[in-house]
Amino acid sequence: MNADASGDWKRWHEHREETVSAPYGPLALVGSHWIEDHPDGRLPAVPGSWAVDGDGVRLTATAADGLALDGAPFAGEVLLTADREPSARVTHGGRRLVVLVREGVWGVRDYDPAAATRRAFRGIDATPYDPRWSVPGRFTPYDDDPRTVRVGTADGVERALVLAGELGFTVAGRELTLQVAEQADGRLWAVFADATSGAGSFRFRFLYSAAPDADGSTVVDFNRAQLPQCAFADHFICPFPPPGNTLDLPVEAGERRLA
Repeated sequence: MNADASGDWKRWHEHREETVSAPYGPLALVGSHWIEDHPDGRLPAVPGSWAVDGDGVRLTATAADGLALDGAPFAGEVLLTADREPSARVTHGGRRLVVLVREGVWGVRDYDPAAATRRAFRGIDATPYDPRWSVPGRFTPYDDDPRTVRVGTADGVERALVLAGELGFTVAGRELTLQVAEQADGRLWAVFADATSGAGSFRFRFLYSAAPDADGSTVVDFNRAQLPQCAFADHFICPFPPPGNTLDLPVEAGERRLA
């Protein structure tokens, strides 16, 4: 085993545990509220009145609501745009109220460092590094424009998933492919399941690969397969694997479940 690769993986794993358990990491999410579901403007356990207003959200609050805007006590009206999660302009004590939009639907996410899920966190169960699960890959973009497919998500709603091409690789003696999306930084992202999903590991996982070289080459490292955010809190809307991304072999590598 390559000691450097094993050490890098260990540091990656420790960083992952630190990130998800941070005060405003995924474990701190206690609610996701879609404003259209609350026409009276009152979101569960969230002070103030929230309404969609054009390309944003209008918040109306009184001093008694105890909200702060950009760090200062807030009373009145303000038009909010989407935040860069988990940062938020609006806070309530230690809580952050993150404004988000998905396919034109506006919502508010409630992050609370005192969340029971965060207090109960005992780590991520992950398989120790195994070099057999880190292999060369080749990205092939689709000939036409990126393809948009509708997939189920963790909250029971179908949403769009934009796929840029296929990532081919050979692992455990099998030639396999995954449909992948392309991130803003060029990294490739796959939502996949395998023969361990729901029986030894979470029902699906995420896999990120470095931005491919000009010839499409990259590395497929299942040692860094990771749990989706909805494994840490029920209020995320993670996409399920698209058709073709359920591998018919056990991927015994990477993050598996909460410890």
